[in-house]
Amino acid sequence: MLAKVREEIRVVFDRDPAARSAWEVVTCYPGFHALLFHRLAHRLWTWKLLWLARWVSAIARWLTGIEIHPGARIGRRFFIDHGMGIVIGETAEIGDDCTLYHGVTLGGTSWNKGKRHPTLGEGVVIGAGAKVLGPITVGDNAKIGSNAVVVRDVPAGSTAVGIPARIIESTEGQTREQRAEKMGFSAYAVGADMNDPMVKAIHGLIDHMAVQEKQIEALRSEIERLGGHVDDSKATADKFDPAYLNRIVD
Repeated sequence: MLAKVREEIRVVFDRDPAARSAWEVVTCYPGFHALLFHRLAHRLWTWKLLWLARWVSAIARWLTGIEIHPGARIGRRFFIDHGMGIVIGETAEIGDDCTLYHGVTLGGTSWNKGKRHPTLGEGVVIGAGAKVLGPITVGDNAKIGSNAVVVRDVPAGSTAVGIPARIIESTEGQTREQRAEKMGFSAYAVGADMNDPMVKAIHGLIDHMAVQEKQIEALRSEIERLGGHVDDSKATADKFDPAYLNRIVD
């Protein structure tokens, strides 16, 4: 049990740069508190202590602003960032390594009994304010954009944005995401067709950088073909040495 708690604390450090200490996580992170309450409530639910399980989950909602039905099944290393306003329904299933931001709803679209809430695969990220509704499946490593409304399946590795959500699966989008991660950040769940000038500017900069990298690599290949040598240590120096260009083309 303590090993699992330590694992939940490590997850916070992995996904929230604002976390400074384990004590801060244990005392100040409502997502961590809500998950601990849910682990207890779910155990009581499986023991058929249904009222007691609901009472524990109600206490958790009062304290954290996060509502997780005790019947929901949640995997390991689940992270809730901020958390206020999150609702997770009774038949929801969440795989390992998933992340939810505040205002997310994993809800149902029917009053019928049985499976009526979403199933998330592993590594799913859902942005703030998104609604994922009905007994649909969100594949492994898929991403749901902020404020999206998802009512149909999302394939693994895809991004869903908009109302109703549209699926973005282009190779260009995946390549851009990989380049962004190399730069030290990932503008997750942000599609190129969003009418946001800041998003378009960021994507433009990333794409322009990729073009420049290709051009530099082509120049490097041509210099080496002509018998020159590229000194990588000088190429990454803080100050450009004017004599460097003369040396590499000699």
